Amino acid sequence: MIDVIKKVTLGGFPQKIHIKGNDEKNPVILFLHGGPGITNRAGVMQKHAGLRRDFTLVAWDQRGTCGSYKGVDVSTLTLDRLVEDAKELVEYLCKELKKEKIFIVGGSFGTELGTFLAYRYPEKIAAYLGFGQVVNGVKNEELSWNFTMEQAVKAGDEKSVEKLKECGPPVKGQYKGGFKGLMTQRKILQKYRGSSVKGGGFFKSAVLPRLDLREYTYGDIYGSLKGYKVVLSAMWESVTDYDFVSQCNKFSVPYYIFQGRHDMNTPSELIEEFYNAVDAPDKDLVWFENSAHGPFSEEADKFERLMTEKFLKIAKEEAEKEKVGS
Repeated sequence: MIDVIKKVTLGGFPQKIHIKGNDEKNPVILFLHGGPGITNRAGVMQKHAGLRRDFTLVAWDQRGTCGSYKGVDVSTLTLDRLVEDAKELVEYLCKELKKEKIFIVGGSFGTELGTFLAYRYPEKIAAYLGFGQVVNGVKNEELSWNFTMEQAVKAGDEKSVEKLKECGPPVKGQYKGGFKGLMTQRKILQKYRGSSVKGGGFFKSAVLPRLDLREYTYGDIYGSLKGYKVVLSAMWESVTDYDFVSQCNKFSVPYYIFQGRHDMNTPSELIEEFYNAVDAPDKDLVWFENSAHGPFSEEADKFERLMTEKFLKIAKEEAEKEKVGS
């Protein structure tokens, strides 16, 4: 049994992680949260406790948010720096937990971080799996804004139509008003079930999970509520400046996408072109017909079952290779 919450220095800055599992011999999964700047420690550790039967789980508050907020230098909040932080964390976990390789699971922005990580530093990665997969930052925001506008017009929601006009349409992935404009669009997107098929308010879906005192200290909660604005404001321009179809599609590790059919946060219509362009030792695209942006929580049982099947098969193969090598 392992259950450790601690800070690890990555890129010269202490960052909080939680490692939890039932058996230290189990394979390790590192979860990369979205945003950037929106922690998922409670979601991983509290809502997916069943995964600990087969895996050791690692949740990480990325630089600038939650338990990794205090003292952050805003100038270090760059995509490249976070990729390097992730690389250092993978190396640390392999050494600390005595593993040759670990698994990576990314959600939303975490798929951008994880894709670059798997592309640049595959040596210690057993496989990558993304949900809410990002593909092209500029097209992503164009499609997402158009969807919210179409839904608001269709519903006769004049208040939302006016708000959307004020913040967009986005230009090169950027909204008028920066952070405020982005949040305006995302709240309306949630209203029209582009983020979750169940809908619901933005507070319940995005803010309330970060107030879970079973996982977070009061300092963590403060860092979460303050940090996500700091991180998003600093990083949004750079995190929309990519096109994985042409930029980043050849991998030396298995590459899997679990995508919600109704996702309009990272629009699903962009997925198949990218998936078809992916060159990897193994790849798969699994559609979740009753999910939008978060199949990890919207169809948790199916997600856990299919991910477990894939990862345990790879872990068994890797273990057999190690035996032959020794």
